Amino acid sequence: MAKVAILGFGREGQSLFKFLNNPDVVVLDKKTDRNYLANLSSFDVVYRSPGVPYNLSEIQTAIKNGVKFSSATKLFFERALPVLRRGSGKIIGVTGTKGKGTTSTLIAQILKNSHQKVLLAGNIGISPLEILPKLDKNSLVVLELSSFQLQDLENSPQVAVITEIFPDHLDVHKNIKEYLDAKANICRYQKKSDPVFYFAGNRPAAKIVAQGSGKMIAVSAPDNLTKNHLLAAAVARHLSCSEKIIQSTLKNFNGLKHRLERLGAVKGIEFYNDSASTNPQTTAKAVSSFEKSLVLIAGGKDKNLDYAPLAKAIKASRSVLQVLLFGENKNKIFEAIAGAGVPVRLCRDLEAAVAEAVQKRPEIVLFSPGAASFDMFKDYADRGERFKNIVRSLSI
Repeated sequence: MAKVAILGFGREGQSLFKFLNNPDVVVLDKKTDRNYLANLSSFDVVYRSPGVPYNLSEIQTAIKNGVKFSSATKLFFERALPVLRRGSGKIIGVTGTKGKGTTSTLIAQILKNSHQKVLLAGNIGISPLEILPKLDKNSLVVLELSSFQLQDLENSPQVAVITEIFPDHLDVHKNIKEYLDAKANICRYQKKSDPVFYFAGNRPAAKIVAQGSGKMIAVSAPDNLTKNHLLAAAVARHLSCSEKIIQSTLKNFNGLKHRLERLGAVKGIEFYNDSASTNPQTTAKAVSSFEKSLVLIAGGKDKNLDYAPLAKAIKASRSVLQVLLFGENKNKIFEAIAGAGVPVRLCRDLEAAVAEAVQKRPEIVLFSPGAASFDMFKDYADRGERFKNIVRSLSI
């Protein structure tokens, strides 16, 4: 009998354990054993969770020793593709640095409104294994895919979608090339007739597309605020959705939580929750989208990224009154933006930052961290909910 292990026991690891339904499967997790990587070569098959970097030396050594590595995403493709090929079903994979969650959700919603059988899963918070029982040969599966889920994937979706790409996760990926190579698996194994949608003018996306052999479809999107809408619409048209349903869905879409989410006004100040921004470039775009006076709250766990784009956006903006920084990398961000021409202060925590922002009396308080959340929070959603609770407490 093959010796099987699950490496990492977060959301996907738990989903895998339930799916495999085998009491002999061994769970390896750093929360329960700090030496969890020590004996990987003693297993025949190891299912890696996306939170465990594929480039770890222990994993690469185990691979050289003949251990087969898989994942929930790889297992889903292996099980789903034979079923979908018997009918009209497809996997529509969406990746990118910014906008993949919104684009995935929009595509799924348009398909649903078009009375298609659609299933949405992946990095958006639902393990693809959870939707396998609902799958049939005509299902349209929309998968949001991160670089960590794509890195060792050996199948590509029949429809690939690439949102904006810029450097990210360089605390895990060795360099930008490794990051882009991981993303490229979304189209690397496509057939020539399989479409890959990407933004015209986004050079990193063009580099990714060039690594595949699919049919390249460049989408022009001059407006940052509607880019993801235009990309989703292009994919929906390819899938024969009517223009009326596409436009109606886009018009009624209210956006996702924690992505420039307007929380309303308290004491005459509008609050925006952009906790899903874990990258300086996404925070830079958030800053640039406002014309009213604002205080920016940022900071978190560092990902070895350059904050020059954020400094540039702050300097170019006429709206930013002050920047308040908290979290593990607050000093790094401070050094990067100190010359941007606005006051910058360091705060103890998020509560202290919000309290100081309110004292400034701006028209807007923008919480857009531009960094990961794991220094002080469970994840970006936990961080966003904390911000919401702080804002609610202001009105009491």
